[in-house]
Amino acid sequence: MIDPVILQQGGDWRAQAEVFDEIFFVFLALGTLVGTIVVSYTLWNVYKYRDDGNRSDEEFDAPVVGELPTGQGGPKAKKLFLSFGLSAIVVISLVVYAYGLLLYVEQGPDTGDEGDIEIMVEGYQYGWAYEYPNGHTERGELIVPADQRIDLNITSRDVWHNFGSSDLRIKSDAIPGDYSETWFAVSSEDVEAQGGEATYRVECFELCGPGHSQMKSQITVLPQDEWEEWYAGTGNSSESASIGASGAGFAAASGVGA
Repeated sequence: MIDPVILQQGGDWRAQAEVFDEIFFVFLALGTLVGTIVVSYTLWNVYKYRDDGNRSDEEFDAPVVGELPTGQGGPKAKKLFLSFGLSAIVVISLVVYAYGLLLYVEQGPDTGDEGDIEIMVEGYQYGWAYEYPNGHTERGELIVPADQRIDLNITSRDVWHNFGSSDLRIKSDAIPGDYSETWFAVSSEDVEAQGGEATYRVECFELCGPGHSQMKSQITVLPQDEWEEWYAGTGNSSESASIGASGAGFAAASGVGA
């Protein structure tokens, strides 16, 4: 089993998008390699054992339904069990490898709760509202710092929604009266690569009504110092008095401030 601790190096840890990209690359590379070997070996046997008209029926060792092929001295059986063994090793190794990484994605990095930011997310027809630990709320845009784990506590005001961002590889249900959790992180290198401010599109991935296709939002990632300056200026202000009828118990239900 891959211990999630090995995915963290000192104070650094890997974002979900990076982990999923690695899993995809490993499966693609190994699948291509195994597929090439299998197809090549099959074509070689097709050529080697082709019917050229020079082989008598007595020399032909035809397979029998329900029996393992033995051949002369059992070479066919050895090849069969060898292929089974190699296949088992490859499959089991991939399962263990992928499970370890997915467990890390599910649990998130262990940062000791230092510097983590927990944000409440509420879906409604047809938009998203975000509440920060200091009570400040934003609609349509989630502004977060780079190089920090962002914990999201997600619910819905009315019907089922699904909060997700394809670029960040996050996706979580927003269910009325219930709360789901996910996390993400964006490195400062990614922010710099996008010119000092990284943006990622947020969509609803659950059909929620006639305005479903327009239920979009944005995650904006700022450098740490810029975000701290922006956050310090929010105080207890809010773009709206509340994030909806169900917003009164939003933070309490999620344990914020407890």
